[in-house]
Amino acid sequence: QVQLTESGGGLVQAGDSLRLSCAASGRIFPNYVVGWFRQPPGKEREFVAAIRLSSSSASYADSVKGRFTISKDKAVNTRHLQMDSLEPGDTAIYYCAVDTTYGRYSDRPSDYDYWGQGTQVTVSS
Repeated sequence: QVQLTESGGGLVQAGDSLRLSCAASGRIFPNYVVGWFRQPPGKEREFVAAIRLSSSSASYADSVKGRFTISKDKAVNTRHLQMDSLEPGDTAIYYCAVDTTYGRYSDRPSDYDYWGQGTQVTVSS
């Protein structure tokens, strides 16, 4: 079992920055992938970014590439999503999730086994 605790959402203006955090606990292995997803109002959940716990190299959706960055924390199983140059289109509930399948690196929500509770990010124009 894996538990995910998210934090860091809020209300900001366009152009501002926010940092989301995802702390994983429980039975964790280095090959697990931590993914970030978001669900805008009235839309389906969509991929934002992902990183394998054993790696420093992340992948990003085209819509956030160059603005969002996943970083490590000194706590080994915590990852941050640094969001810069936020736009109103980034408004959504943001979720972190973990995929436990060995060797897979997916952008599909259905491939992720554990999910955080979600945190609201609202960007005003």
